[in-house]
Amino acid sequence: MTGYCTHQRVENLAMIFGLFLFSLVFPGMSQLTIAAGSADKSNQPPPISKSTQDCLDCHKDETPGIVADWRNSRHSRMSVLQALKQTNINRRISVEKAPGMSGNVVVGCYECHGLNTERHKDSFDHNDYRINIVVSPPDCATCHPTEVDQFAHGKKASAIAILEKNPLYHQLVDTLTQQKILENGELVPRGPASMSQSKSCFACHGTHVGVDGMKTVETEFDEVTVPNLTNWPNQGVGRHNPDGSFGSCTACHPRHSFSIEIARKPYTCAQCHLAPDVPAWEVFKESKHGNIFLSQSAKWNWDKVPWQPGRDFQTPTCSACHNALLANGEGEAIIERTHDFGSRLWVRIFGLPYSHPQPKDGKTWQIRNDDGLPLPVTFEGKPASSYLISASEQETRQKQMKQVCGSCHSTNWSDQFFKQMDQGNQEVDKMVLTATRMMQKAWKAGLADPANPFDESLELHWLRYWLFYASSTRYGMAMSGPDYIGFKYGWWSLTHDLTTFKDKIRDKEQQKSAGK
Repeated sequence: MTGYCTHQRVENLAMIFGLFLFSLVFPGMSQLTIAAGSADKSNQPPPISKSTQDCLDCHKDETPGIVADWRNSRHSRMSVLQALKQTNINRRISVEKAPGMSGNVVVGCYECHGLNTERHKDSFDHNDYRINIVVSPPDCATCHPTEVDQFAHGKKASAIAILEKNPLYHQLVDTLTQQKILENGELVPRGPASMSQSKSCFACHGTHVGVDGMKTVETEFDEVTVPNLTNWPNQGVGRHNPDGSFGSCTACHPRHSFSIEIARKPYTCAQCHLAPDVPAWEVFKESKHGNIFLSQSAKWNWDKVPWQPGRDFQTPTCSACHNALLANGEGEAIIERTHDFGSRLWVRIFGLPYSHPQPKDGKTWQIRNDDGLPLPVTFEGKPASSYLISASEQETRQKQMKQVCGSCHSTNWSDQFFKQMDQGNQEVDKMVLTATRMMQKAWKAGLADPANPFDESLELHWLRYWLFYASSTRYGMAMSGPDYIGFKYGWWSLTHDLTTFKDKIRDKEQQKSAGK
């Protein structure tokens, strides 16, 4: 035994001496070798719950893409307990406790689809589990209550109601998506093209997702009985969910990766914010910010929280300006995260004839202006002030936005930029006022019927004037897109269309005088 111990000690000393010599020649390699042999178990992801593992065992074959997305997500690598240990500015959840969640496992299939089943009309029994098909904002609020509450107060959560409960917008949608036939030389409407509506306007704004009993679906492997969802699929931002809630987190954070990187990239906003009516993406691409983004964004750290200008990214995207938590080099917040995407905006520049202060509430169908219309401004441009934020609140919000700009620009640069933007909006509004007065004159003269202000040629000309060209010009002002202010749907179009509009009205007057 003594001989064996002595021999073993000699071997151990030889091994240690060999490692020492090896480390002199290959110092980096020896560190990797030692590290590999003593992996820190604290870096291993938390366990997967039995219920989620049961889901994965089937769905890895049924829907492998979904499983792969989830495995690449932060949810698959992080438990609620781990998330709660992050310092406040680094946290991605806004709850102190997560009732109903097992805090020591990853956030998996069942942890999301098994929430609040008693509230969901789309809940059903599936392989010994009670689950929901649609994961709604109240489900996400289990871990992200602040974000869901902020979202609920903004216009996006009310997007479907804004179209349906405002009779003017509802009329606009129905008129533009009417089936029309030619009868005795006249265009005769034959009712809305319902599927085209749900795949156009309501694809972005959201549909009413209901449950019409159960149905059997035949998959590659077996038959499954599931709720028969109506107006599904849909991921519109104001979607009406089967649990009665409104909104869709997956409009920006796609299933099942819920990636903050994807949500931060402007391609996500460009799903809906596109020319001709909301040309944010096109103007951004043309701007200096867009030029830098398209040239360098592959090098940026899109997943960092908080997000540091200059270190993680070099120029703002939609998210940086409208909702992201930004921090300086010392890790101190420049501006806090928000999921009310209009809360940093002092002025509303699209979707209506005139720019105007932001509404106080996302439920904009409740607004009544001095003409009795559900619009934040009259056709003469007078704002419905009691429904809109005050001048002091506008100033506060503009200062917030200047904090974002101040990460890269001087105070004087930011001050002058916003003065130019505000003045530019006022100049565009004056052109819209001229066009609107011409439209009012045409209505008064009986050249068009104001009962439906969106269905005759003069009215469609007027609608295009402010919905497309005025919006594009204001976006150019707001985001430094010079050609959108000039020749590309900007002042060229404002001038040209105003002139042709006048000619159209004159021709209509002459036809009426001639009795035609």
